[in-house]
Amino acid sequence: MLDPAHGGADAGARGATGVLESEAVLSFARDVRAELERQGLRVVQTRQGNENPSFDERSAVANAQRGAIFISLHVSSIGPVGTARAYTIAAPATPTARPALLPWDRAQDFFAGSSRRLAELVQVQLAQKLRGSPEVPTTAAVRQLRSVAAPAIAIEVSSVAVQNRSQLEQMAQPLAEAVGRAVAAFRPVYEAGAN
Repeated sequence: MLDPAHGGADAGARGATGVLESEAVLSFARDVRAELERQGLRVVQTRQGNENPSFDERSAVANAQRGAIFISLHVSSIGPVGTARAYTIAAPATPTARPALLPWDRAQDFFAGSSRRLAELVQVQLAQKLRGSPEVPTTAAVRQLRSVAAPAIAIEVSSVAVQNRSQLEQMAQPLAEAVGRAVAAFRPVYEAGAN
């Protein structure tokens, strides 16, 4: 599952030179999708164009997929241009057993460990492909992630504050390669049932 954030009337972050987050992440999603499909994976996107599905609609699409992982793509309004960071939501204070009925806003709790592992793999690749990116992911209260019942991360690329749109466009292929390598490394762990 690829989630190009924002869309529709919600353009997300806006750069002084006219770069819109919603457009940039849709472009990134096309490259990431191509890389994942090259590996033989089936990829579903939460949006294909300038529509703006709600958080719950995006999560519902993800939660309907069997064996999915969820990657939400963002572009920050600040930060060193040419870098990227992976995020997960914080793990619950106590480990969560998978209940028979999962509260919608706590769906991610059971997947916190596998989400963290995916984020670690992605961040290592981002640090290699996009110099200056941190080597470890971080946690943040990313609203979209908490209602996804699958390993789920957000990747935030820096930044819409570029002087020229081509600076972001040049990040698309390294970003796609980083995600592709990380997903390839994560896949056997996930398929083996590790959380």
